[in-house]
Amino acid sequence: MKESYDVVVVGAGPAGSVAAYSAAKAGTSVLVLERRREIGVPVQCGEALSEDVLKEMNIKPDPSWAVNPTNSVKIVSPSGIAVRISERRVTGKVGYILNRKVFDKYLALRAAEAGADIRVGTYVDGLMFKDGKICGVRARGFEGNLKVESKVVIAADGVGSRVARWAGMNTAIKLDDFESGVQFQMVGVDFESPTMLEFYLSSKIAPGGYAWVFPKGEHLANVGLGVLGSRAERRAIDYLRDFVSSNPALAKGKVVEINAGGIPVCGPLKQTVKDNVVLVGDAARQVNALTGGGIDSAMRAGQIAGEVVAEAVKEGDVSEKRLKEYDKRWREKMGKSHERYFKAKNVLLSLSDRELDQLAETLSKVDFDRISLTDMLKVLVKSHPKLLWKLKGLV
Repeated sequence: MKESYDVVVVGAGPAGSVAAYSAAKAGTSVLVLERRREIGVPVQCGEALSEDVLKEMNIKPDPSWAVNPTNSVKIVSPSGIAVRISERRVTGKVGYILNRKVFDKYLALRAAEAGADIRVGTYVDGLMFKDGKICGVRARGFEGNLKVESKVVIAADGVGSRVARWAGMNTAIKLDDFESGVQFQMVGVDFESPTMLEFYLSSKIAPGGYAWVFPKGEHLANVGLGVLGSRAERRAIDYLRDFVSSNPALAKGKVVEINAGGIPVCGPLKQTVKDNVVLVGDAARQVNALTGGGIDSAMRAGQIAGEVVAEAVKEGDVSEKRLKEYDKRWREKMGKSHERYFKAKNVLLSLSDRELDQLAETLSKVDFDRISLTDMLKVLVKSHPKLLWKLKGLV
């Protein structure tokens, strides 16, 4: 391993690996440092991904990691009213349930093949500064203590990003904007359709969040939930056990894996760049605040970050002013949708279980042709004028 690179990426999740690929492909020298010994482990998400982002990046789905296609959604209200939406009839669009352990490795291998160096089992424990500016990272791993100089550090080290804090960036999250998520991988479960994503809304099942059942194969599924710390009275895993035991389709299933993690649902950070440093993915809070999903946003932001950083390095200008091109581009691409997701999350939190049932009853009578938040909101406003003030700004 060299002692100096143009770019050091901290974290080999989707955001980091796509950023590394993008920067390396543009001709810069890139090093990815990952604290875990195995990329993709442990899994910390429901593993659902739309095909849109794969098409944007010319990534062909591979059965080794795109393990199950999905094309419909079922949303279940607190009293059990189900809203079913299928998208394939009109658009032909699909999504996938991933094997993240394989998918994350695939993205890292793609970065390596583009020229990036990768070191696993390497823990970044500090930044290096010169004349008050970041000039690299300190780390420790199998090779002992390391000092690696770089022109830019890309922080892809997750929701608890230490790189962002070391760089002096405000990453604080309110209790109302942070969910605790836990997931069982279960075998021996039943589901309505192997291509349908199931969501369950109820203050009793998942206060401040929702529960999900994502089919992953024959009688195999990811079953999980997220709860807001400010509303939960018990641990997330206790709510999940109750959800499983009370659901006839799940109760006889067997848990073969347990995963857990924190989910930022606060909307993106106001600042995602400084001199010599860029934040991507969960580190930048680029997460759908309504669903908690963030793989697609992380990949899109990673691609933009890699492109901008590579150009900045070639120009010899890695100042905050120059790197703000990244901030501008990702906000132009995703900023408005993230704002709407955050507003929608707050609207959802303001609704009682009774109101959720009323809305579900209305939606269950409509035959939707696509999975669209906007389409559903238009129906709700028309049917429930009293909700207009709550839904203002979303439609």
